[in-house]
Parts: sequence; C-alpha cells; structure tokens
Amino acid sequence: MRIILLGPPGSGKGTQAQLLVQRYGIVQLSTGEMLRAAVAAGTPVGLKAKEIMAGGGLVPDEIVVGIISDRIDEEDAKHGFILDGFPRTVPQAEALDELLRHKHLKLDAVIELRVNESALLSRVETRVAQMRERGEEVRVDDTPEVLTKRLASYRSQTEPLIHYYSERRKLSTIDGMMTIDEVTRAIHRLLLALGAVEPRTHARSAAKAAPAKTGAKKAKKPAKTAQKATKPTNKAAKKAAKGVKKAARKVAKKAAKKAVKKASKKGPKKVTKKRAKR
Repeated sequence: MRIILLGPPGSGKGTQAQLLVQRYGIVQLSTGEMLRAAVAAGTPVGLKAKEIMAGGGLVPDEIVVGIISDRIDEEDAKHGFILDGFPRTVPQAEALDELLRHKHLKLDAVIELRVNESALLSRVETRVAQMRERGEEVRVDDTPEVLTKRLASYRSQTEPLIHYYSERRKLSTIDGMMTIDEVTRAIHRLLLALGAVEPRTHARSAAKAAPAKTGAKKAKKPAKTAQKATKPTNKAAKKAAKGVKKAARKVAKKAAKKAVKKASKKGPKKVTKKRAKR
C-alpha cells in the first residue's frame, strides 16, 4: 500500500500518517521529519534546509527527491509507505511518478485532508502560547507568522496537485476538520473502498484486539457470580411471598368461619318466629 497525504500545514497529515503506520505496518516517509533530523544533526544539507525552513520556504527538489528515492529502497519500505509532505509541487509529483515507474511501483491512493485555514492559524497561536507558558522551546517553523507564509506557499505551489491527481483519478478528499478518530475512520473506509486495504488486513487488526475479548469473557464470570449471589435473595423473597399468602389464607378462613357462625345463629331464630306466628 502506497499513499500520499495532501493538505496544508497543520491539517493533521503527520498524526494520520502515524496512525496508518501503526494500523497497517507500513512506514511513514516524512520529508519534514527527515529534513529536521538533518538540521538537528548539523549536516550540510541540514544547515541549508534550516535557512529555507525558517523563512517558510520550500527545500529544493533535488534534495527532497534524492531523500525519497533512497528511503524507498530500504527494506522496511518494500511492504508499503506513506508520503507525508511530498510531493509539494507538480514538478515533484511528475518526478515521483517517474521515480515509481522506474522502480516498477504504483500509488494506491492520494488523500487530501481539507481544512479551514483561519482555524489552523488559531490552533497554532493557541499551541505556541501554551508552549511558551510551559517554558518549552517553540520551533522556528511553528509560529503564526511562518505558518501564514507556508499557507501562502501551499496555495500557490501545492494546491495545483489537487487538480493534478484529480485528473489522474487518484485523488480522494476527506474533511480534515473532523476529530482525529473520525478522520482515521474515514481514511480506513476509503482505503477499503479503493481496494488499497484487503478485508483480511482489517481482520488482522481485529485479531490483535482479541485479548480484549478474552478480558470481556473474564469480566462475564464476576457477572455470573453476582447473579448467583442474588439467588439467595430471590429465594428469601419467594419464602416471604409464600408466608404472606398463607397469612392471607388464614385470615380468609377465619372470616369465612365467622360468617357461617353468624348465619347459623340468625337462621334458627327466624324460623322459630315464623313457626310461632303460624
């Protein structure tokens, strides 16, 4: 399974990529993370990329394409991968198509996470404010000012990819403003519909959750025990009910006897009076 995730900065591509990696056992090829690792390591490429990223610009194609090509050849990427943050431009997409064709590989899906840009800016402003309150270091490329530049770059350079992949019938769009779980479920349904994920892959995911079922069975035992514990209470209630019925019967019998006695006493008197009149 080979997927491209598209969307503006802050749309949740990285988060969804990690969840897809965990679920399907494929690797995430994030050019952003690879470039940041190079920046942290202080390599020549990293130092050059640092200046570009700090200004909200895009790293040159020759650097990015070279990184992707080498990464695809690694063993763990042979079972599938997710491209996060690449391609960013139509020329990069064309270079990727050529690269995959050369390696006899194909893309299974291109997924766009569509979001509201004003909401993204608000999110970043809140996150940066919280990080500063906690005394945490804020990345130079993770501020409202830089995000504004990156969004502008996305609109002018990356948005054309929507049309590029749409023409090739590879593009699928998902509402990125939903919750993380909702977006994840939508992506899974889409991959199933496209045939990028086989039903048995879903079965494997369910099999991993099998221990939870075992736990559920164990949980049933205490419930049965609780049911058994209520049996004595039920028996006591039945006994009490029987006692009430017996008492009611006794009262009814006594009342009936009294009524018979009264009737027997009144009967002879009436007969005697009638006889006397005669």
